[in-house]
Amino acid sequence: MEVNIHEAKTHLSRLLQRVAGGEEIIIARSGKPVARLVSINASPTVRPLGMDKGLYRVPDDFNAPLPPDLLAAFEGSGTPGGAKPIKRRRP
Repeated sequence: MEVNIHEAKTHLSRLLQRVAGGEEIIIARSGKPVARLVSINASPTVRPLGMDKGLYRVPDDFNAPLPPDLLAAFEGSGTPGGAKPIKRRRP
């Protein structure tokens, strides 16, 4: 089905109902097509669990404590590499 821009603006809700039913609507300006209204796939793609199995490996030391210098940087009591921490002013 082809409609002009004025008709599309006037009857947008009605046109969207037709599109939801599977119809394709062409919107034209001065008889020349400028846009196409089509339904989109509303259901998300289902991704099966385990599709990346074997691609990643959790290291054995994953839960091991951080090295002291890195831990100090996270806790705000120092920074790795000897850099000075940034002092922030409170508002």
